[in-house]
Amino acid sequence: MTRIHGFPPLSDHRAELLILGSMPGKASLQAGQYYAFPRNAFWPIMQTVYGIDRQASYAQRCAGLVAQGIAVWDVLGSCLRNGSLDADIDPASIVANDFASFLRRHPAVRRIGFNGAMAQKTFAREVQPTLSVPHAAIRQVRLPSTSPANASFSFERKLAAWREFLCGC
Repeated sequence: MTRIHGFPPLSDHRAELLILGSMPGKASLQAGQYYAFPRNAFWPIMQTVYGIDRQASYAQRCAGLVAQGIAVWDVLGSCLRNGSLDADIDPASIVANDFASFLRRHPAVRRIGFNGAMAQKTFAREVQPTLSVPHAAIRQVRLPSTSPANASFSFERKLAAWREFLCGC
């Protein structure tokens, strides 16, 4: 297995929503971009909800998210994994990102959305116990994964759940 490393967070200090994946897939790692796999629904959802053109440059899309008060990161800083699927991650190899420091630098974060079950479960196991009381109390929502591997959810079902989280309705 190969040790892979995620990206730094996409954020600024004004972020109110934090979206967490588990670890970028191969296409994203190769491109150096969050959610780069063409069939991933993340950018189409952001286009539908916020009008961020999924065909715009990566820098423009990222700027659009930051302008909306959204931060994007992953629960894992590194792990051993062959392939792109969460199921391929060696659980014993997981190194979580430093969320205590991140949340201190981003005091406006009021909701955390997990892009899929693996992100939520790993955060609960590896990160939640390390957080201070105010940070541990931030509202957390598990969202349907935007990955095409989550074929049991149509785009419309994914969009509805994500829109509810993003809009706070």
